[in-house]
Amino acid sequence: MKKSLLLLVAFLVLAGCQTAQRNILDSDGESQVKLRAMQTRYFDTGDKKKTLQTVIATLQDLGFVIDKASYELGSVSGTKLHGYRVRMTVNTIPRGADQMTVRANAQYNIEPITDPLIYQQFFAALEKSMFLTAHTDE
Repeated sequence: MKKSLLLLVAFLVLAGCQTAQRNILDSDGESQVKLRAMQTRYFDTGDKKKTLQTVIATLQDLGFVIDKASYELGSVSGTKLHGYRVRMTVNTIPRGADQMTVRANAQYNIEPITDPLIYQQFFAALEKSMFLTAHTDE
């Protein structure tokens, strides 16, 4: 009797896990594509290091404290605390020899931010910084 009860409990636990996994993997593909489009911009530069340095400076200008940065991985993470907690992770990926893909992912506490305004503000500041960086080196 105990074995049957234990087997039944184990089965219910595994079935619950399977349902949770299925729900996590089920997502609206169209909304994910829209979110990815909001989070991604392309820049005409092949210099990954300079792009990452500009991303770091932009995040700091916007009030973020840099938590982690890796030039090898092309990733920068920063946190902004001002009565709330916003965490932004920015990845840079070479796109051919002359372009960089920059993708930002922001979270409010632990929830992803899907408001396009947040990403527009970040990329507007980054575009200005990239422009200034490109023209001050000449």
